[in-house]
Amino acid sequence: MRSATKNNAILNRWAATLARRAPNAAVLDRDGAVLRTFADIEAEAAQWGEKLAPWPPGAVVAIQLGNGPEWPALILAAMRRRLVPLPLGVQMAAEERDLALATCGAAVLITAQGIERAPTGTGPSPVCDFLKLTSGTTCRPRAIRFTAAQLVADCDNICETMGIAEADLNFGVIPFSHSYGFSNLITPLLCRGVPLVASEDRMPRAILNDLAATGATVFPGMPVFFEKLAAMESGPTLDRLRLCISAGAPLTARVGEAFTARYGLKVHTFYGSSECGGIGYDAGGEPVYEDGFAGCPMRNVEITPLCEGAGQIAIRSAAVGEGYYPEPVPETLGGGRFIPGDLVRIGARGMYLEGRDTDVINIAGRKLNPAEIEQRLAACPGVRQVVVFGVASALRNEEAVACVSGSAAAAEVLRFARGVLSGWQVPKDVWLVDEVPVNDRGKISRRELARAYAEMRR
Repeated sequence: MRSATKNNAILNRWAATLARRAPNAAVLDRDGAVLRTFADIEAEAAQWGEKLAPWPPGAVVAIQLGNGPEWPALILAAMRRRLVPLPLGVQMAAEERDLALATCGAAVLITAQGIERAPTGTGPSPVCDFLKLTSGTTCRPRAIRFTAAQLVADCDNICETMGIAEADLNFGVIPFSHSYGFSNLITPLLCRGVPLVASEDRMPRAILNDLAATGATVFPGMPVFFEKLAAMESGPTLDRLRLCISAGAPLTARVGEAFTARYGLKVHTFYGSSECGGIGYDAGGEPVYEDGFAGCPMRNVEITPLCEGAGQIAIRSAAVGEGYYPEPVPETLGGGRFIPGDLVRIGARGMYLEGRDTDVINIAGRKLNPAEIEQRLAACPGVRQVVVFGVASALRNEEAVACVSGSAAAAEVLRFARGVLSGWQVPKDVWLVDEVPVNDRGKISRRELARAYAEMRR
């Protein structure tokens, strides 16, 4: 059932935060200047509430803003009006955005240009407090329904597992609109009084300078950030920074070790999903890195392997979403349980990611796990990074292609592959790139790589 205002867990937590932290800095600029106090957020929320008054309870409010200081007030205003926030990334193309608006039946669209009626009009109410957008298996978007209590549970699991408190300062350069950014930056501010720096400059030099200028203590980032920062030969020291978190894509041992060598700080792996929030975290103090390591189950998160060896797991926690929208998939998400598509192996230290069930390549009826091939090819001299994906084949259903960055030539990679792989596992082609492309969330999509490869080969 949709929460009434008096029962909304985020609004209840905010009341306590405001009573305790009203005059304190809540949102800071990249140079450390205060953009909003907690009291300012409350006043701004009232202003947004007036602007949102024309829409009835249950209407979906799409928010397509960058990492601006308006976010906390907007969430509060929407929830007080019993509207349903739907964060959208600013990098979304118009066509993709309009499809998301139509899928979720959004009535309102808020952008940097202002408030407008969504082109799709009001659709059926999703009956929830919040929607997160995710991609379905057919590339069409779908949303995940959440209650405010589920978002608060995820916030508490994150802050208590990672040791994040109101004395910290979160550095917010990951997108606030993404599940990772919302759960690690926005809800800790609203529910636990943890201030944040609002930044949209992802250039490595800017990130390094801004971390130093603001005195941020917690840096939720992505592997690509830590890789670029590790490669910088000069820059300010990060004396205040105490906690570095990496999520969005697997952190490789190479990147973690390079960052630790450069800055003397460990990068803590964080494994999560939009559907259920945080799943695993590497809380250890020693900078020990292993490819694919996803940490141990987070506080109040129960993990159950569904088979022996590497396979899918079931996740249960109070943070698991209500279900997908508009089409439910109860066998995957619902009733406090979520089964992700990741293939997970439970080892002595914790969980290890070994690819995704949907990434398996069907080569003439034989199943190829691309993660296993990537692990083998990564040992080839001159290979810095390798991602394997499948492309259509008239004769064998699918063929494997390896996208490779580094100094190795394609012929050298293929020659190495023939020495360490069975014949049917050897990639059909090696696609050399300067950098393996990632999306704005720092993730590598095999599906998008396959599409780009096909277009390149036309």
